Amino acid sequence: MIAASIVGATGYTGAVLTRILAGHPDVELQALTSTSYVGRNVGTVFPDLRVRGQYVEYSPQVLEGSDVAFVCYPHAQAHGVVAELVDAGCRVVDLSADFRLKDLSDYQSWYGFEHPRSDLVEEAVYGLPEVYRAEVTKARIVANPGCYPTGMLLGLLPAAGEIDSRGVIVDSKSGVSGAGKTPSDKTHFCSVTENFRAYSEVGHRHTSEMVQELGLAAGTALPVSFTPHLLPVDRGILSTMYFKPSGRLLDTEAWLDRYRLFYADEPFVEVCEHVPALSEVTRTNFCRLTVRTDERSGLVKVFTVIDNLMKGASGQAVQNMNIMFGTEEGSGLEGLA
Repeated sequence: MIAASIVGATGYTGAVLTRILAGHPDVELQALTSTSYVGRNVGTVFPDLRVRGQYVEYSPQVLEGSDVAFVCYPHAQAHGVVAELVDAGCRVVDLSADFRLKDLSDYQSWYGFEHPRSDLVEEAVYGLPEVYRAEVTKARIVANPGCYPTGMLLGLLPAAGEIDSRGVIVDSKSGVSGAGKTPSDKTHFCSVTENFRAYSEVGHRHTSEMVQELGLAAGTALPVSFTPHLLPVDRGILSTMYFKPSGRLLDTEAWLDRYRLFYADEPFVEVCEHVPALSEVTRTNFCRLTVRTDERSGLVKVFTVIDNLMKGASGQAVQNMNIMFGTEEGSGLEGLA
């Protein structure tokens, strides 16, 4: 059995992780930490989880004996805990952005802090299984990808080497849970319901992740213009990517054949004939996608849908854990979570 703990278990991602791991056939839940609910029963805070146990205050000692820890702290607050756990011999799946970027200067420019552990940044593996599966198997730190980059990258990886140097436009719509559990004026029910708007119109922090990983896949740096939007729904992300190919414009069927071949052996990526809807992936770890050629404009359009709390966060984190410990990759991720 894999002894697993969750650091920051009462946010959206932590609660979803708790649900998945509690039903995972190869996992024994150890410590569930919280800053707000120390001493409270899990079933009292989240009656729908039906998980026994209490939330405890974080310390390295309460995680002793854990094979893996999922760190669900906010960006810029996770790296100290991750380093502490790894130094103590625990493997970590970090759901923050604190180990996703390979250029140390990016942490200051995009997230506002100076990273103190260049050694661990260099060591950390970017946890997109469809690209880094082999590296994840041996990793001490897996930097779980952001939700927006997951949908974007899965949509563009099969075409990365054929994108024109002018880059891509990424247009994404997300459910409100992507903003985290702490409420704000912009995510209050009265602000979101019957409404739809863009936010972080230029310079969203996930752009750095997109540029890094798309550039690595393409073999050359490519600009990314990313605009997120807030949907009046609980969860899910629908992304549309636009690019001009560097070579001949293939028709839709040719692109679909290429995508099917690229993802033929991937358990959680499904290439569709139709343009998928959010309802097709909600509460699952699947990404569904399709591609269209717009001959009049010379553009290729790629459409992806994921659940931001599953394939965009907690589900992908468990997928990475399964790979790390050599268990069935889809274990614990069947059905709803």
